[in-house]
Amino acid sequence: MRVCVIGTGYVGLVTGACLAHIGHDVICIDNNEEKVKLMKSGQSPIFEPGLSEIMQSAIQSGKVQFSSDIAAGVAHGEILFIAVGTPPLPTGESDTRYVEAVARSIGANLDGGYKVIVNKSTVPIGSGDWVRMIVLDGIAERQKTLVTAGGAPMDKLPEIAEFDVVSNPEFLREGSAVYDTFNPDRIVLGGNSQKAIALMKQLYAPIVERNFAEDKTLQHVPVLATDLSSAEMIKYAANAFLATKISFINEVANICDRVGADVTQVAKGIGLDSRIGNKFLNAGIGWGGSCFPKDVSALIHTADDYGYEAQLLKAAVSVNERQRLIALEKLQQALKILKGKTVGLLGLTFKPDTDDLRDAPALNLIEQLNRLGAKVKAYDPIISQTGMRHGLTGVLVETDPERLADGCDALVLVTEWDQFSNLDYTKMAKLMSHPVMIDGRNFLDPEKMIRAGFQYVGVGR
Repeated sequence: MRVCVIGTGYVGLVTGACLAHIGHDVICIDNNEEKVKLMKSGQSPIFEPGLSEIMQSAIQSGKVQFSSDIAAGVAHGEILFIAVGTPPLPTGESDTRYVEAVARSIGANLDGGYKVIVNKSTVPIGSGDWVRMIVLDGIAERQKTLVTAGGAPMDKLPEIAEFDVVSNPEFLREGSAVYDTFNPDRIVLGGNSQKAIALMKQLYAPIVERNFAEDKTLQHVPVLATDLSSAEMIKYAANAFLATKISFINEVANICDRVGADVTQVAKGIGLDSRIGNKFLNAGIGWGGSCFPKDVSALIHTADDYGYEAQLLKAAVSVNERQRLIALEKLQQALKILKGKTVGLLGLTFKPDTDDLRDAPALNLIEQLNRLGAKVKAYDPIISQTGMRHGLTGVLVETDPERLADGCDALVLVTEWDQFSNLDYTKMAKLMSHPVMIDGRNFLDPEKMIRAGFQYVGVGR
């Protein structure tokens, strides 16, 4: 099938590259010319395991193109994905101006033939009908321009394509996005047109049939067809639930700290309950990133718009905000006064296997440590390697873990990169002024750290 993906962030680029990999003819559109040039060379502008290899394979097979020409993309695609960003506004609601601009451009470039316009961006509930309205506005503006500029009668205008809007929320995890595309738990399709839903099922058939899955013996991927609003709500509800689950176990961890229980054992015990499950029960210094904070805030804002106070979701956010300061409290307990001390952060990104710093807990720690007069150093496997420093102030980014440890009064494990389980901690402890380890993710083996010479402090342990 012919596919156009507009927007090449995490969602758009992974979606486009993976759809090309399974055999569709894909054109990815972005208005950043430098980014387009980079992608044409087979390089990914984001760090995502396996993505560059998928892109290069698709380029060599001729299944994917990269362009800034949205008119060409709209003309090419039977299915048009809107995958631009919807960043949060200060009010908590989503900024949908990029979605609006793309929808208007699609309308302005629609010609004959049937099109399915797919909301892949995480958009507020009710956006399916809104996008349809904006597309129709774009069509009307184009017709008005043609009549005004050329004096052509309305019956001589180009044929306008018939179209339907579908909501197809993504459930990709940064760091596992390629894997998640080929091995999804479910595919959700929201729409009012059976024709559009049928085309989307045809598009995803190779994935539904697990032709590209790691385990091809599993049953077909469940496909849930719903109305537009329900599909949009599923995305928000899923992320809000997972964020709440993390806040819950962090609340339990804080109680464990006070009563002498070990939250890792508690999490294991409750996770064995099939009604609860063991995922997203890792206590630590809170959640961040591009999805959870934005989506929970947007759902709270939507509830407020419709006269309902989402108290549980607001509590989840409040717990998370407080949890980010837990590492700071533990540093103060271990070192007393932080002014004049040097603190090293192991990890900067909000989670491992990504280069994403959006709403990362490390940024809060850096800000607060600077406020209290501490010197802050950091080492991150990706940030240190790439030299990315955008948005990072008040921190010295070191090139290796030993340089990080040298002269530090304490280390804080912020991001649970796999590499951090096998560092030479004995050597690092000897390089430090005070070998204190605050394990902000309960990732390290306490006994191993003590043998290495550290004073080990976990969360809820």
